[in-house]
Amino acid sequence: MTKSELIARLAADNPHLYQRDVERIVSTIFDEITGALAQGDRVELRGFGAFSVKQRGSRTGRNPRTV
Repeated sequence: MTKSELIARLAADNPHLYQRDVERIVSTIFDEITGALAQGDRVELRGFGAFSVKQRGSRTGRNPRTV
């Protein structure tokens, strides 16, 4: 599901809300999650999932066509 599909579904399920208001709500939620992750915080939405940033070491990439 894309962000626009999520917005359309939420707007359809909540006809008392304008689609532009649903867009603002979804964008605000995503912005807050993104901001928290950028600061290194963990975001947990009970009943949905948890988001966190994990640092990985660098590795050498390879091109399968040239191997």
